[in-house]
Amino acid sequence: MELFDEQPAKTQAQKQVILDNVRLPEDWKEALAEELTSDNMDSLRAFLKEVYQSDDSIYPPAPLMFNAFNLTPLSQVKVVILGQDPYHRPGQAMGLSFSVPKAIPKPPSLNNLLKEMADDIDTSYSAHGDLTYWAEQGVLLLNSSLTVKEGEPNSHQNKGWEQFTDAVIDVVNEQTEHTVFILWGSKAQKKGKYINTDKHLILTAVHPSPLAANRGGFFGSKPFSKTNDYLKQYGQTPIDWQLPQ
Repeated sequence: MELFDEQPAKTQAQKQVILDNVRLPEDWKEALAEELTSDNMDSLRAFLKEVYQSDDSIYPPAPLMFNAFNLTPLSQVKVVILGQDPYHRPGQAMGLSFSVPKAIPKPPSLNNLLKEMADDIDTSYSAHGDLTYWAEQGVLLLNSSLTVKEGEPNSHQNKGWEQFTDAVIDVVNEQTEHTVFILWGSKAQKKGKYINTDKHLILTAVHPSPLAANRGGFFGSKPFSKTNDYLKQYGQTPIDWQLPQ
C-alpha cells in the first residue's frame, strides 16, 4: 500500500460547485478556474477556514480577501503593483497592496510611495492612503499572500497563496496586452521573472520601505509617469494617480 494515496481527480461537476462558491468577477473565475479548483486551493481553503474561525485576528477581514480582484476585473487590468503580504495591524489591511482605509494613518512604505508619486507627476501629497481610486481605473493592487495573522508579518507564507498569485500573474501576462508591472524589491522582482517583456513593461526599483528607499533607488524612479507614458504609447487611457481628497 502506498504511504499516501492519490486523491481522485475532481469531476467537472465538483469543480463547478467550487467555482460557484468563489466570489470573484466572472472573467477572473474563468481565467483562474484551474488554480481555483486545484489541490493547492483545497488546502488553502481548509487553512483559511481554520484560522478565520480561530481566536486569532486575521487580516484583512474575510470579505475583503479578494478586494483587488473585485475592484479590478481582468478585462480592466492596465497596471499591476505587487506587494508582499497584507498589513498586520488592526484596521490597516483592505485587500489592496500598500493601501489603507482613509481614516488609518499611512504606514511608512505607503508614505514613501505617495511622496514619490507627488514628486513624479507634480501633484499635491495625498492626505490619506486609500488606493481604491487606482484599483477602479485598472491598477491591480496584488499581494503575494492575501492574508496574515495580526502582528506576524509573513505568517501565511507557504500556505498556498504564492501558487495562487503566481497563477494570477501568469493570467495577466498571457491574457492582457501592454500591461505595466511595477515590481518594488527583490521578492516582487523574483515573482515577475516570467513576464513577457516583448508585450509588457516591467518597472523595477528597491522597495519603498524606509530601510530600502532611504538607501537610494526608489525616490526619483518615476514609476507613475513612466507608466502613463507607456499606456498612452499604446492607445490606453493613462491612470489618474491623484487620489481624491
